[in-house]
Amino acid sequence: MFKKYEYDFHGRKLIIEHGKMAKQADGAVLIRYGDTVVLSTVVVNDNVNLLADFFPLMVLYQEKLYSVGKIPGGFIKREGRPSENATLAARMIDRPMRPLFPEDFKNEVQIVNTILSVDQDNSPEMAAMFGSSLATSISKIPFYGPVAGVKVGRVDGKLIINPTAEEMEKSDIDLTVAGTKDAINMVESSASEVSEDDMLEALMFGHEAVKELVQIQEEIIKEIGQEKMEYERLEIEDSLKEEIEKKAEKDLDEALRIKDKLEKYARLDEIKDNIVASYEEANESLKEDELKILTTKIRMILEKLEYRLFRNIVVKEKTRADGRAMDEIRPLSAEIDLLPRTHGSALFTRGQTQSLSVTTLGALGEHQILDGLSLEDEKRFMLHYNFPQFSVGETGRYGAPGRREIGHGALGEKALLRVIPSEEEFPYTIRVVSEILESNGSSSQASICAGCMSLMAAGVPIKAPVAGIAMGLITSEDDYTILTDIQGMEDHLGDMDFKVAGTENGICALQMDIKIKGITKEILKEALQQAKKARKQVLKVMTDVIAKPREEVSKYAPKTCIFFIDPNKIKDVIGKGGDMITKIILESSHVNTVNDANAVKVDLEDDGRVIIYHTDQEIINETKRRIEEVVREVEEGKIYTGKVVKVEDFGCFVELWPGCEGMVHVSQLDKKRVEKAGDVVKVGDEILVKAIGFDKKGRLNLSRKETL
Repeated sequence: MFKKYEYDFHGRKLIIEHGKMAKQADGAVLIRYGDTVVLSTVVVNDNVNLLADFFPLMVLYQEKLYSVGKIPGGFIKREGRPSENATLAARMIDRPMRPLFPEDFKNEVQIVNTILSVDQDNSPEMAAMFGSSLATSISKIPFYGPVAGVKVGRVDGKLIINPTAEEMEKSDIDLTVAGTKDAINMVESSASEVSEDDMLEALMFGHEAVKELVQIQEEIIKEIGQEKMEYERLEIEDSLKEEIEKKAEKDLDEALRIKDKLEKYARLDEIKDNIVASYEEANESLKEDELKILTTKIRMILEKLEYRLFRNIVVKEKTRADGRAMDEIRPLSAEIDLLPRTHGSALFTRGQTQSLSVTTLGALGEHQILDGLSLEDEKRFMLHYNFPQFSVGETGRYGAPGRREIGHGALGEKALLRVIPSEEEFPYTIRVVSEILESNGSSSQASICAGCMSLMAAGVPIKAPVAGIAMGLITSEDDYTILTDIQGMEDHLGDMDFKVAGTENGICALQMDIKIKGITKEILKEALQQAKKARKQVLKVMTDVIAKPREEVSKYAPKTCIFFIDPNKIKDVIGKGGDMITKIILESSHVNTVNDANAVKVDLEDDGRVIIYHTDQEIINETKRRIEEVVREVEEGKIYTGKVVKVEDFGCFVELWPGCEGMVHVSQLDKKRVEKAGDVVKVGDEILVKAIGFDKKGRLNLSRKETL
């Protein structure tokens, strides 16, 4: 049965339709938010793999370019692999929803959001998050939601829910908050050095709006929600649980107290493998499937025991696995200029986490072109994050970057973008690449630290140094402990990964994921203050190595020259089919093709701005001279030296400079009568000529006679 619900949400219409589209899905809703339209569907697979050690949830955010009236670029002309924005949107929906499925639920679930129409003032990402939660909540799938999310901006000190595109241009906060009616459970933000108190206020302001959206969902669920399905789960016998815990508890507790990461993990694996092997040996008579179920149960018991013991050590004993205090950072070290031929390089190490970051400067024309739904169609600053398997001492898949790598790169990019100089201040495309060489937690924040140092080493005039730190949370009943600079195990077995990056003055980026149902304002406030203290310690180590950006870029980086010409002359510089600019590039650079690595790069902007890039200043100067010659205006009555380029009986054509030619009529060649121009001049002659005006078609007339 078709149902339609209409609400006013902060001055804009929110319409939910159910029962018209995608009726074979387990749950489906059409969300209309302004002119943004998103179809959210969810399907559960009735077949279950009880032996899986993870919950097979897939969240998709499918951008359709017809939603913004675009035809896809490229040769194929249809949507291909998800854009970076689509990947990040899917992650943003997954993160608050995943912790709210039952822990023992193993059926595969697919949530698909199809973006059908986009109004840039009404976020399709937030509409998709709302739709994903509602579609799941009204379906038969067990889910401890609903959840919702909003964007928060701040213009002239005033906080705004779901700001328009125009408001976001002026906003100093770009914050996404998601959660349930009880607590926040996901945060994503970039900000212009905002204080901890202001950010906390924005978070709580956003959560109040989230509660409104959750209430809307609850009303709809009450009316059309289905009864939740019974699902198959592994039942673990109490006797087996007690038996395994008795055998493993002492050894696991000792292993968890080992300080070295690799030694600790190796010992934990050894304990678990030995216990599993002993049970396999004692139960050889079981069928293969029965034996697999038994060993899966044993591993589940061991994982939960490890989880409980770890939390007890941290919360009850106030002891961290590596012996640090709760607010203590691991040993830090930093250095720059490791790679002689790159434009800027830095190595940042925090404990057993290490990032090598490299900055490369290029021409503005080398910016990234974006083929997506947003108003932004290009970007000149990029941060790319690579996580090879050797960084954790393992073998594994190598190929295109996965969701995690894209997400970590985007977070680092958000943090550093807030201090990147404008195009007018620094006319370069800037790319930072973070190579993670070693990892034991918080590699995204190490990337921000190393990336910032490599930018300064490359001579990028950033507004202020930026550092990042990851905070953790361990809860046990009513007690909790906040950890500074979490390592891998504290992230894996903890309840929160809260990353905070910023300058000495304030926050530039936030990201929070939690595994429990939500966290309170008090915990958020304490975590932000603890992160501020740690961030300043990290900044001190960084600025001791390089305190401010270098005055000049590397000798291997392209130098720049910027000047302005009459915008109407741009077409003359380009020439017919690009012949003039090609000629200028080839002759100035002394190369045979514009694709040669040594060819000068020239960017021509619509406002008449010309930007020339090359490592050799002489080539830049020569290129500028040639462009200025093309756009030079001829002054009537002035005498010029020109070269004869063509001779006809009625006169000759003289090039004053590249792109500027005039004609000397035979009557203007000499004071005496001349029958044919060839009697006086030939191609290649340099002669003095005077500009005597233009004909009705705008062609330049010259006279040699007037100079004699």
